[in-house]
Amino acid sequence: MSIDKVKTLDEILAIRLRLRKAGNKLVFTNGCFDLLHVGHVRYLVRARELGDCLVVAVNSDRSMRVLKGAARPVVAELERAEILAALECVDYVVIFDDHTPQDIIAAIVPDVLVKGADWGSNEIVGRETVEGAGGSVRTVPLVEGASTSSLIARIRERFGSDQGY
Repeated sequence: MSIDKVKTLDEILAIRLRLRKAGNKLVFTNGCFDLLHVGHVRYLVRARELGDCLVVAVNSDRSMRVLKGAARPVVAELERAEILAALECVDYVVIFDDHTPQDIIAAIVPDVLVKGADWGSNEIVGRETVEGAGGSVRTVPLVEGASTSSLIARIRERFGSDQGY
């Protein structure tokens, strides 16, 4: 089951150790992934192509409210994690509760850190950690018009909303 791919940080660290010993490359990305859409799927497929194992860190509900506002998330953290884990390109998912992924990146020290091309190189959290350890930071182009915010806006246009999304 895909839920078996949802791991704790301690489990991810054990997996990381095994990958490192085997000479395999761990790719890491993070995000909210609130309403999964084609932009997310294409992004994750591209990220997975950059190594041997893709770990996706998902913002907790609490950290997402801090970042996106009180009306978010639309989908609860465990459901978002399970949906991501169901994707073939995603090897493991971990939920993190911090405002940024810096601590989890510092713990894992991935070989490749991936973010969307909307992030400037100086804005990518964890860049110094990964590059300092000899890894690389890559950006993946976005799919124009594919975002959770635009999806919510289209839903509101078509159906109206008094939910504050």
